[in-house]
Amino acid sequence: MANNVVFPEPEGPTKEMGFPRSTDKFISLTIVKSPSGLLTSFVMFLTSKIRSFNGCLGVFSAILLSVFMTVNASESLSLNENTIVVLGDSLSAGYGVKAEESWPSLLENTLKKNYPNLSVINAGISGDTTSGGLFRLPLLLNKHQPKIVILELGGNDGLRGMSIKRVIKKNLEQMINMIQASGSIVVMIGVELPPNYGDLYTTSFKKMYVDLANKYSISLIEGSLIEMVSSNLMQSDGIHPNQAGHVLIEQEVLKKIAPILFNITD
Repeated sequence: MANNVVFPEPEGPTKEMGFPRSTDKFISLTIVKSPSGLLTSFVMFLTSKIRSFNGCLGVFSAILLSVFMTVNASESLSLNENTIVVLGDSLSAGYGVKAEESWPSLLENTLKKNYPNLSVINAGISGDTTSGGLFRLPLLLNKHQPKIVILELGGNDGLRGMSIKRVIKKNLEQMINMIQASGSIVVMIGVELPPNYGDLYTTSFKKMYVDLANKYSISLIEGSLIEMVSSNLMQSDGIHPNQAGHVLIEQEVLKKIAPILFNITD
């Protein structure tokens, strides 16, 4: 056992700086001439218990491994669920109605009866455009790995009078290609514009969805804005469906995706 401890020379001044009492007190507290019994006992205790410590460490590691495997298993289960992503604008987001009254929510409630492991992710954002959808799509595909992507975009582009060929159709084509490349199935909802945008533009706009559906062999859900207005299925703005209108859209979407779901979940 050491009888004294020699500390290294201090890095500061070695001469007294005019505070002898405080300097002496500091020195007396830092120089130890005999071993500390408490410290020695603590080291000896750890040494004697090293085997028990190793055993506890092994048990703790096993617990951590078990928790890690459980988390991974739960993540695998979530990835195995059948997921539908709705990528849309205010028509899907449920503008003007309660969240549970939007057609994506109604669709999930209906499908849960026969497909309990199926979830519908409503990625509709009011005011979104095809450019916004194209930007958001990669993250949605990577995060949810959906079986089906319901594409409902283009209405806000059309209301802004954007070029059908150079902007709207181009963005929709890129999204369709991206979805199909990921292994997901595309279902597209065609959008109609109010008649005050002119017959040439509104006709070309509606035809764009038909052309894309034929080109890429995807299911297209079409509706008549005039019929929905005359049937009192729209809100006062004449653009967004009311509660009854969302029920009708949910029914039309269900008709299109039911055969697809039967094939991918069978």
